[in-house]
Amino acid sequence: MASVPTSTLAGSGQSSPPGRPPQRQLPAAAGAFVVLIGTVISLIGISWDIEWHVDVGPDTFFTLSHLLLYSGSAIAGVASLVMVLRATAAQRAGRPADPAVGGSPVRVLGGTFTAPLGYLVSGTGAALFLMYGLMDLWWHSLYGFDAVLNSPPHVALFISISLTMVGSIIVFTAAREQMWGRVGAIVATPVLMTFCPLTTYAFQGLSQTIDPQLAGNIFFSVCLTLTVAVALHRRGSVLAIAAVLGAMQLFLWWFSPWAAKWYAGYVGLPLRDNLVSMAPVLPSGIPMFMLGVALVIEVLLLTGRRQGWSARWLPQLIGAVAGILVSLSMLLQTSLVSGGGGGGGPMGQSGTSATTLLTDALLGLVIGTLAGYLGSRFAVLLQLNTVTTDSPATGSPATVTTAPFTTDFTAPEGS
Repeated sequence: MASVPTSTLAGSGQSSPPGRPPQRQLPAAAGAFVVLIGTVISLIGISWDIEWHVDVGPDTFFTLSHLLLYSGSAIAGVASLVMVLRATAAQRAGRPADPAVGGSPVRVLGGTFTAPLGYLVSGTGAALFLMYGLMDLWWHSLYGFDAVLNSPPHVALFISISLTMVGSIIVFTAAREQMWGRVGAIVATPVLMTFCPLTTYAFQGLSQTIDPQLAGNIFFSVCLTLTVAVALHRRGSVLAIAAVLGAMQLFLWWFSPWAAKWYAGYVGLPLRDNLVSMAPVLPSGIPMFMLGVALVIEVLLLTGRRQGWSARWLPQLIGAVAGILVSLSMLLQTSLVSGGGGGGGPMGQSGTSATTLLTDALLGLVIGTLAGYLGSRFAVLLQLNTVTTDSPATGSPATVTTAPFTTDFTAPEGS
């Protein structure tokens, strides 16, 4: 493995004391989990806000759900800034950077700041979110009530939050050798999986043939699951991600309608006159059969490892199978949620027609294959983002070596 002097990252050839990590793990874990908490708060806020639009109607900028949404992004942004300043102070003091804390350090503004990659991404997303929040405030002041989900400021806000969530995954996978890093990655991944289809909703009016939300669900659920599972390289990680996703779905399914109705009563606003009993919007769009899909993925990974299948085509195979299963399960889910009332498939046909089954399966096959291919490549990037610091007991300078990584699904997994 290639090695580079520690001074390349830390600005100094000094080595850390033997047997001690360059930075303490407690502050590293605290910063990572505060960012994660911020993203979870934003996710709860947006689910609440969507349900408010459905149950009550248009809203203004200053609502409690908006406060929750923006406070989550602010929390993640402040935590990211603190971790960047902490890394910068360590660099200026001549201490070696620990890439397990947020990822490989990146020089920012000509070396004025040293930002761990994960915190740079999450902090940038949070800053953009607050900036686009001002745009949303202007939008409200110009048009008054906000009646649609895919307005220009909302789309920008969704992309910004997604960027913060991506940064959270980078932070945790950089610390995947630590238990808290693996746990955090398993929780952060479903948060992003839940949120990404909201961004694809912006393209709802552009296509009359393929449902962008269905396409987004297939792609992001398969791609993100495989990306983090391959990066962690731990048995059972796929099932753990699916289990956390299911727990999030159950919580939001209960919380979102309850919060909308409670807040409406608190501020003295009536519910819609024609309001009918229906599933909450955001939770009902989360794949509810993901545990079954995860079990199939785990079986394929185990079989591929035992049979020695080629890692060149195994990710695509897993992606294709998972994509078909997610697509068809979403068709079943739509039928169950709508009470068996049919509903359109991604090609516009009835939800019970043979044509829809075929086109859904084809859509899942194509998007799933692409997701499997990209997921394995993204996993390599996450693994390359982590380097380990060797601090020999001798007086020689410390070196930073690239941590072992693999996309070989046949390699032994950690337990």
